[in-house]
Amino acid sequence: MFDLEEVVLTKEEVESIKLKDFDNLEQTAAAQKMNTSQSTFQRILSSARKKVAEAIIEGKALKIEE
Repeated sequence: MFDLEEVVLTKEEVESIKLKDFDNLEQTAAAQKMNTSQSTFQRILSSARKKVAEAIIEGKALKIEE
């Protein structure tokens, strides 16, 4: 395996993608499950989506923070 540059997703970012895009929850319900406000949830989700897009477009590895 060759070395790829990594994009690191936080656990919160992974959870936001799971709730919104995989579980297909509305933003309000997803924010409640994460015990956060809708605006904070939206910031986390936007950051996660940007990182995923960067990894796909630029051929980088996705790493989930431990």
